[in-house]
Amino acid sequence: MMAKLHFSLVAPERELFSGDVDQVDAPGVDGDFGVFLGHEPFMTVLRSGRVVIRDGATQKVFQIEGGFADVTPESFTLLAEKASEAV
Repeated sequence: MMAKLHFSLVAPERELFSGDVDQVDAPGVDGDFGVFLGHEPFMTVLRSGRVVIRDGATQKVFQIEGGFADVTPESFTLLAEKASEAV
């Protein structure tokens, strides 16, 4: 089994997603970015937009309204001001 990136999406009310995935795309203030396992560590502020979680052939989409991202080579934690699963 290939190693995966651990991703957590947390809103003030609750954790909306936690799991091991292939890739996460998020809306940074300086532009959209994608994170894979082994990514260089960084932190950034997020703007409102879509977060796309990709795992194999499946994907989940969440809408966020601002927040903060903390990326390490093994994990990505997204703290959203507001978030909901997109329909």
